[in-house]
Amino acid sequence: MGEPRRIIPISPEHALADQEQALYEVRSKIYPRAVTGRFAAARVALVLFTQAVFYGVPWLQWGGRQAVLFDLGARKFYIFGIVFWPQDFIYLTVLLTISALSLFLFTAVAGRLFCGYACPQTVYTEIFLWVERKIEGERMQRMKLDAARLTTSKVLRKAAKHGVWGAIALWTGITFVGYFTPITMLLHEIGALSLSGWQTFWIGFYSFATYGNAGWMREQVCKYMCPYARFQSVMFDPDTLIVTYDGKRGEPRGARSRKVDPAAAGLGHCVDCEICVQVCPTGIDIRKGLQYECIGCAACIDACDQVMTRMDYPPGLIRYATQNSLAQNYDLRQAARRVLRPRVLAYTAILCALIIATGAILWTRVPLRVDVIRDRTTLAREIDGEQIENVYRLQLMNSSEVAQRVTVRAVGINGLMVFPESEPISIPASSSRIVPIRLRAPEEAANAGSHRIEFVIQTAETDPHSAHEAMTVHEKSVFLFPR
Repeated sequence: MGEPRRIIPISPEHALADQEQALYEVRSKIYPRAVTGRFAAARVALVLFTQAVFYGVPWLQWGGRQAVLFDLGARKFYIFGIVFWPQDFIYLTVLLTISALSLFLFTAVAGRLFCGYACPQTVYTEIFLWVERKIEGERMQRMKLDAARLTTSKVLRKAAKHGVWGAIALWTGITFVGYFTPITMLLHEIGALSLSGWQTFWIGFYSFATYGNAGWMREQVCKYMCPYARFQSVMFDPDTLIVTYDGKRGEPRGARSRKVDPAAAGLGHCVDCEICVQVCPTGIDIRKGLQYECIGCAACIDACDQVMTRMDYPPGLIRYATQNSLAQNYDLRQAARRVLRPRVLAYTAILCALIIATGAILWTRVPLRVDVIRDRTTLAREIDGEQIENVYRLQLMNSSEVAQRVTVRAVGINGLMVFPESEPISIPASSSRIVPIRLRAPEEAANAGSHRIEFVIQTAETDPHSAHEAMTVHEKSVFLFPR
């Protein structure tokens, strides 16, 4: 028998030192390797689409104004032909609910799809990495450049890279503020050096955040700052599609030439090239299993498939699969059938119902809103000894793109009338107007106390942009008879 194995005790001081080193380990810069393939093409397509929308929408015009504009000063929010007011806050709540349900649905079906393909952090990191590759070269060239001593060439390359990054970040900040200030006006104010303090702050803040997050922090945002990475696991289950490594097929891994038969050599299909690690934007090894740092971008799938093709092995050693499909050896049809499970169907049904209901409400939305406010200084007063008068303020809000003319009348008490009778009230397009209204009723028309009435506000002419031939709004209030 050999000598017994010696166990060397570790002092508490050394254990604590190791723990502190793990907690405060200095970040090692990640140099993602460029990769091509179907998933990489999908990411590029989504980068182009999202940025075309973000940078292009502020330049669209609608009826002589910016098509999408959130005018905080005027408290109006223009989205193409619809004008929202602060009273329409419920629509923002619905939008956030739809976004949350969509995130739950996509995560339950296929993990972090949003993170890997459409998240702003991913999108801008891809853009900044593309600039870095064009100026500094591919992975090994960038690593050598960073390790080299400071030279004129290195300074010029770094300056050029950061200059382009800064320009992209600055234009991103200007575009962001352009959703709140008409972008043509904003550019004019920038040229005239007449920006307000808040405009300057938000352009600087958003530019700095874009430059810092996409240029410097990159995967640190996904790993440590993004809360989604921490709670995503509660939305996963064994039938969620995730980026996985097929350990049964890949192990034991090892390097070999193309001529070697892996079965005869007692090897799996993984050649241990670590290209899957080199292309990962967060620097993880997917072969270690599911990790919270994985953003589901599928770069490792494209890279591994290329290696498998060169080795004449079937692709799919790393692929989108479920934990159950790997454990039970399900084929594609069986795995797809389990993806459409009750949880996913429930999310889909609720999401579709909410979208349809919201669309129907917006389609049938009457662009005339009325708020009735009683005059608190004079609740009720007697006029000429025969009539009782109540005073109100009507806030009329016209959210259509054309001016409106409305008439006001009141019902609910015999003899109730608007005094004095006036011509139709004009309300400009996309604006509001406060109008004082006096109602009078005969003294003997009702007993003393509070009586319910209803204001009837009707457009005096047809709105050519509305699905309704005439708009009528009913708003309830009360009429007081003094005791």
